[in-house]
Amino acid sequence: MSDDGLEPLDPAYVSEVISNPPFVPISGVSNVRDLGSYPATTSNVITKPGYMFRAAEVSNITKEGAEKMRALRITTVFDLRSDPEMKKYSTPIPTIEEVNIIRVPVFKNEDYSPESMAKKFELYAKGTTEAFIQLYSQILDHGGKAFGTILRHVRDKPNSPFLFHCTAGKDRTGVMAAILLKLATVDDHYICHDYSLTRVGREPDREKVIKRLSTEPLFAANTDAALRMLTSRYSTMTAFLELLERVYGGVEEYVKKYCGLTDEDISRIRTNLVISPRSRI
Repeated sequence: MSDDGLEPLDPAYVSEVISNPPFVPISGVSNVRDLGSYPATTSNVITKPGYMFRAAEVSNITKEGAEKMRALRITTVFDLRSDPEMKKYSTPIPTIEEVNIIRVPVFKNEDYSPESMAKKFELYAKGTTEAFIQLYSQILDHGGKAFGTILRHVRDKPNSPFLFHCTAGKDRTGVMAAILLKLATVDDHYICHDYSLTRVGREPDREKVIKRLSTEPLFAANTDAALRMLTSRYSTMTAFLELLERVYGGVEEYVKKYCGLTDEDISRIRTNLVISPRSRI
């Protein structure tokens, strides 16, 4: 699989991958994956299938997509985006019957000032692991409240499947997915592999992403820089997990300090994230 984001992936390969688990087809929503069925390292359990889903923005979900979401028993959608980006990209929050959409923005509106966004885009344009780690550190620093809301859903509603998303379903969503999987004691290899699948999951939207970013001065004359934003390298998530351990003291310390959770909360969340392979929710 291509790893630099600059060359299009083979359409047949993309079709094959996104037509099979862990990808889940929801019409009008791209990059949807079920975070279930990953083995935990602490006991003979797996992450609960059909419970936690990650995705890109759901603004363009179709009627069929909404029906599929209900069929998956998804009761809650957590939206990690902020108002300025929804306004800028004309991607409002949709109404999905029988689904509760909860706003949990990682960044405050002031973080979308022209100066702040210019700095973020410069890092994205580099596309290096070091640049993404700077961005992901910002997500960890700002996202505690948002991530805590999602984790409390897991603590309190173990039988209510949920979906969380940002715009692309890559960076903020990728960090949240890593936190959930780490709490479930999933091996780092599987966490990095899940992250890398976004490169394939976003490929059908490649042209849409380029068109959207072409409105930004930094990317208008530099398509390669825009495409570097699509990269989801295994090695980037490896570096992120090292950062989480080295700087933040590991996932448990992070969620205690930044999300306000207790040891008892963490224990309950871990229990609710997993299930015996012989069982199903």
